[in-house]
Amino acid sequence: MKKTLPLILLALGVSLYGQPVLELNYDGNADLIQLPSYGEVAGVATNSKGHVFVYARTGHGAATLGDERTFYHGGSRLFQFDQNGKYVKEIGQGVYAVNFAQQVRVDPQDNIWIVDSGSNQIVKFDADGRYQLVLGRKPENINVRPGAGVPASGGMPAEAGRGEGGRGGEGRGGFGGGRGAPGAGINGDTFNRPADVTWDRAGNIYVADGFGPNNRIAKFTKEGDFVKTWGQTGSAQGQFNQIRGIASDANGNVYVADAGNRRIQVFTGDGAFKSQITNVGTPQAICISGGATQYLYSSNSNEPESMERGEIYKVRLTGEVVGRFGQAGKLPRQFGMVNAIDCRTENDLWVGEVWNWRAQKVTLKR
Repeated sequence: MKKTLPLILLALGVSLYGQPVLELNYDGNADLIQLPSYGEVAGVATNSKGHVFVYARTGHGAATLGDERTFYHGGSRLFQFDQNGKYVKEIGQGVYAVNFAQQVRVDPQDNIWIVDSGSNQIVKFDADGRYQLVLGRKPENINVRPGAGVPASGGMPAEAGRGEGGRGGEGRGGFGGGRGAPGAGINGDTFNRPADVTWDRAGNIYVADGFGPNNRIAKFTKEGDFVKTWGQTGSAQGQFNQIRGIASDANGNVYVADAGNRRIQVFTGDGAFKSQITNVGTPQAICISGGATQYLYSSNSNEPESMERGEIYKVRLTGEVVGRFGQAGKLPRQFGMVNAIDCRTENDLWVGEVWNWRAQKVTLKR
């Protein structure tokens, strides 16, 4: 009964603070942008000019057999739109890391970062779309189908995929293990299906390496040099179970969407546990707004083919729930498997929906 009580309270619209959750008024525009090629929208982000970037899963990746390796490429595309929704261009065409879109973020300097869980890489582009930095490395082998009746060869990233340690890594290792504890991964940028990326004021990079078997946060300098990593699989403080998102506030605190444990954990930039937020369902996507007073937004996203839940919570950084809005569905103002939230301002949001193949603009009414 103790485990089911929080679920019952949330279903009844009651927060764990004992007060009813306020339903926030909002508008949604699902037609502001039209994708050149449709597919699951895994990431959406905006820059300081109001331009919108959409990272979408637009098709199947292709495998090219080389002399010694199998090269996996394609399957996703990164689009840019202006502040009025007009298509501008595609970024990253033919880039080695663009395989299976997981997230896109824009940093305070308007650099564009993609997180790709197919290539296990995070790539930084400048504001004009020119390549700047890469973290991670593709697995050496992948499953391929050489022909009917012939067994597939290679190993998927989540399995063996034995490659060299990443930047700052320790020797050789696979894409899971390496530091002993389950989910602790390998020091450096040997990722296994990374989920998200964020930065602090100094430009340090924090990668949520938790969509696969790893459950850790990896920290790097702004130049991409490895600093430290923390976390492992579990439910105690500082442990994770399926990391789905990461964000940081103006004070350098790091917020981690610990979906499997139905909480958001808060850490210092050095990985010291500070607090946790447990009254927002299962956090699938999170972001922290700009402005003098910052707010955390968290999606309690619906499961595939489910019309339950789907609401987005607005939360003070203290953990107090301000209110919530939306529900699962396919109509405008409804949400279908929210995988990304961009909240450059408190009341203007963009939501990336995997299920509905769209990026929807949301405006909260004052």
